Amino acid sequence: MSVKEIYNANKQRILTSFVLLFVVGAVAFMDNLFVTWLFFGVVYLVSFKEAMALFDIDDRKYYAYAAALWLAAFIYPNPDDLTFVVLIVVVSIMIHKKELNFKLLAPFLYPSVSMLFLIALYKDFGLNSLIWLFVIVTSADIGAYVVGKSIGKTPFSITSPNKTWEGVAGGILLATVLGTLFGLTSVNLFSSLLVSFLVSLSSVWGDLFESYLKREARVKDSGDIFPGHGGMLDRSDGYMFASIIMLVLLRGLL
Repeated sequence: MSVKEIYNANKQRILTSFVLLFVVGAVAFMDNLFVTWLFFGVVYLVSFKEAMALFDIDDRKYYAYAAALWLAAFIYPNPDDLTFVVLIVVVSIMIHKKELNFKLLAPFLYPSVSMLFLIALYKDFGLNSLIWLFVIVTSADIGAYVVGKSIGKTPFSITSPNKTWEGVAGGILLATVLGTLFGLTSVNLFSSLLVSFLVSLSSVWGDLFESYLKREARVKDSGDIFPGHGGMLDRSDGYMFASIIMLVLLRGLL
């Protein structure tokens, strides 16, 4: 399939991508903690709602817990620490009611943990780290799609039959190269290469994990908020694992 054919077949998806890029660019231009927290808060709460549906959980008070968690993430200096606090609180509530069900913890692991690490990444390392993450994950996504559609033949995983090894390799290669070049503005060559490669690798499995959840729930998309893309999780799945890996790596290397 040629590039022109790929564009014609995905025109709506591409146009939506440009609108999303404009919104993200506007938030980045302001580079303000409150604005960034508010933007990620919208992403988080929509993603949380979609995850609740995928996990087949119907408990409205969970949305209040998620909102309280995100408010705490703004106030508390190390938002990723709240991962453990929220798990303890939710388990304590279930034990108090003698209704322990580990399935109900799922939305507080995915996407909650990833979003807490994402806002922590911004607090610890600033806007440049988020742009770096964006370059890596977006490059991996674009590279995998274009290469996979063009020359992909070898199935990558039964979890996501449409993915190919050729596409995955192309995406990781593109993300590693572009990510390394961008990362040189902040770290040395070795660190930039290591972070870009491992984060791009994790984004592939972040995408694969969301594919698994959708297949288990027997749905095509996590939602329909974005024309041509599906839901919020469909658009942000690559970041869910990548944000965690990037924060851990940067804290260890810097």
